[in-house]
Amino acid sequence: MTPDAKNASDRVDQLVVLTERLTGLMAQQCQAFEQRRPQDAAALMEEMSRLANIYRHESAKIRQSPGLIETAPLEQRARLVRATEAFDAVLARQGRALDAARSITEGLVRAIAEDVAAQRSTGTGYGPGAAPQGGDARAITLNKRA
Repeated sequence: MTPDAKNASDRVDQLVVLTERLTGLMAQQCQAFEQRRPQDAAALMEEMSRLANIYRHESAKIRQSPGLIETAPLEQRARLVRATEAFDAVLARQGRALDAARSITEGLVRAIAEDVAAQRSTGTGYGPGAAPQGGDARAITLNKRA
């Protein structure tokens, strides 16, 4: 996208397009998570990863050499700032959506593991005074550190 920029103005235009496209994809992904449709979010991952790598690379390049964009007109640079602010807002929203999805997933896994542990029969001893052997079967079904 931006590696073939002819001048500062062209680079800024390309960065704005890149940032807006990445922001749009992230917003779609957030919406998918908020609607509990992670499969829709997964479909966007390949392009998002590709664009995020380009964005990361170009951002690092500009941090190293601010002169790459400083001769672009002020209006263009202001557009880039606005696009970046919108990107940051969607990035924060995505973080909240992913955290919520993670919490839901962990809760489901925990509930399933507890149900499996509750359904397991406990071992009993042999003989007239046999009693159920205690113990927590969840250690087998749920790694609490994960």
